[in-house]
Amino acid sequence: MYEKEGKNLNFKVSGKLVFSLIYQNLEAATQGYGLAHVPRDIAGKHIASGELISVLEDWCPYWGGDYIYYPENRNLSKAFLLAIDALRHYKHP
Repeated sequence: MYEKEGKNLNFKVSGKLVFSLIYQNLEAATQGYGLAHVPRDIAGKHIASGELISVLEDWCPYWGGDYIYYPENRNLSKAFLLAIDALRHYKHP
């Protein structure tokens, strides 16, 4: 789902290729197989070189700051969850 100025954009995507990993999505897009929904920092060099173009640009908000990527897992330790919560509330100087 995408959101801009209080409006939502929802659409169902169908196709023969489905990937669960960001880099597989990116590789398929660079090979011309379709669109890839990936973070800009991962696709940035491909966009800068003209190998890929960004679509729905005005529907993609930019969030400044740091990001944490971690595997989706229901058995995350309490210490890890506390660290994530602390980072969520951290304010940059």
